[in-house]
Parts: sequence; C-alpha cells; structure tokens
Amino acid sequence: MSDLKSKFLGVYKILKSELLNDPDFEFTDDGRQWVERMLDYNVPGGKLNRGLSVIHSYSLLKEGKELTSEEIFQTSSLGWCIEWLQAYFLVLDDIMDGSYTRRGQKCWFRLPKVGMVAANDGILLRNHIPRILKKHFRGKPYYVDLLELFNEVEFQTASGQMIDLITTHFGEKDLSKYSLPIHRRIVQYKTAYYSFYLPVACALLMAGENLDKHVNVKNILLEMGIYFQVQDDYLDCFADPEVLGKIGTDIQDFKCSWLVVKALEHCNDEQKKLLHENYGKDDPACVAKVKALYNDLKLEDVYLEYEKSTYEKLINSIEAQPSKAVQAVLKSFLAKIYKRQK
Repeated sequence: MSDLKSKFLGVYKILKSELLNDPDFEFTDDGRQWVERMLDYNVPGGKLNRGLSVIHSYSLLKEGKELTSEEIFQTSSLGWCIEWLQAYFLVLDDIMDGSYTRRGQKCWFRLPKVGMVAANDGILLRNHIPRILKKHFRGKPYYVDLLELFNEVEFQTASGQMIDLITTHFGEKDLSKYSLPIHRRIVQYKTAYYSFYLPVACALLMAGENLDKHVNVKNILLEMGIYFQVQDDYLDCFADPEVLGKIGTDIQDFKCSWLVVKALEHCNDEQKKLLHENYGKDDPACVAKVKALYNDLKLEDVYLEYEKSTYEKLINSIEAQPSKAVQAVLKSFLAKIYKRQK
C-alpha cells in the first residue's frame, strides 16, 4: 500500500502542476504561489482514504488483474478529485464553524494574510475538479456520468450541511429538534455520499458499469456511511482519548449525536430534564452529568447491539450481490471500519 500511496502522491504533483499552468487563466507569479501554497496546505494533508479507495475498489473490480500505469493514473486522478472535494468542503466548513484547527494544524482561514480569502479559495478548489476531469476524461464514454456524479454528490453534501447547520448551529439550543431520522438524514447526505458512495461509483464508471444498475450497492454504502458516523459518535464519548488521538467534544458542541438521540429515546422525564439542562454546555461538570446519564442508560450496550445487528444486515446485503467482484469491494470497505477503535 505504501508503494501505491507514493504513486498516488506523485499524481497529485502532476495535477497540481497542470492546474498552476492552466491555459485558460493568465497567472501572475503571486497568484501561482498563492494557489500552490493553498493546495499543499489543504488537499494532501489527510489520511487520503477516500482517494486511495478509488484505486483499491477498481483493482478489486478488475479481479486481480494488474493495473496498467494509465489505469493507476486515472484512478488516482479520480481519487484526487474526491480529495479536492473534501478540501473544498473543509475549508468552508471551518469558516462556518469558526474552527481553529484541522488535521493538526491551524485552519487555513486562521493563517495570517488568508482570512476570508479562504472563501474564494474554497470556490477555486471546487472549480479545479471539472478542470481535472476535462483534461483527463473528456474522451471517455463515461465523462458525462462522472460530471453528473460529482455535481450530484456535491449537491447532496451541501444540502446535508445545511440541515446540520440550521438544526445544530444556529438559533436556540433545542434538543427537541433531535431525532433518529434527523441524525440519519444529516449523516447520509453530509458524509455517506461523498465518503463511501463516491469512491466506489468512480471505480464502477471506470470499469464500464452503469450506476443505475447498482442502486443496491449505493444503498449498502450509504448504510456503511451511517454506521461509520454512529461509530464516530460513540468513540467521541467512550473511546480512550490516547487511542482516539483527540478529546471528544460532541456533548459541549451540542452535536446531533447518535448517543444523545438514543438517550432521548430511552430516558424518563427526570433524565430528559437533566439532559436538557446540561447538554451543549462547555462546563466539565455538565459534561460529566451527561456521560453519567449515558452510563445509567447503558448506551454502550445499546451501541454494541446496534453494531452487531448492522454488521449482520450489511453482510447479508453484500452477499446477496450477484457480482463477486462487487462483493469484494463492499467487504473491503466494511472490514476497514468494523470494530475500529479510532
């Protein structure tokens, strides 16, 4: 995988160079330096799981046949389009949330001399995606499908972000707005489409598949994306911060977390009152009361039961797929996230 990752990073350098020398814009030296610094700061800094999974998924769809150098370049290019999309979302998310750090460094807009220029940088990141697709996929029979796929997923993600913002970030803190259907809708649209469905959809298109014939695959991947976020919500509260690599803040941040939704389902009137009084307060005593309530409600057991039933349901759905290669792709995704600790 490390060799694959180094090849993947090599493709980033090529795509970046092409964008910095795009013939449709006359760059000044300052402009070119700004965009290069902005790209290097925001695009390749994460774990790159989404991008790499395009290559991995396509490889499994080819059923063990060694990929040509052209196939590696093309799958890598599509993987980088997803990483560009992620960077675009995160740069703008951080401004909206007023965040301070991202991936262990200051948020881009917090840097001296960046500020609200970051809003335009987000727009630039989004506009780089069709430039990459046009340059490397225009002659492919699935080119229009790729454009439509990225546009559709961007729309779904932005709409999920809107539901998240108006439900959890703005207006009065009102726990009565939180429910399992709201949690599911936010997660499905804000995270699952671009993190789970998009990489596999890119690989399927490259393999010559019609996405309309793989609606079941999409539904399985969306269920996985929801399971992944429920894990995140659980780990935020119950994981050892040393293992997780961060201290969870969902309670303080008034997040529409799976745990608080489940707590609201299970608690009596007195416990509900305690939750309303303490959830969303940046006070260690309030956080401790919420965590104690979660323990009283045995939410760890509720989560473990959810994980067990979700895993069984996903495996059954995957094994019902007629294509063994598609099964292999889906099982590889599930194996990466099942019982994860961080």
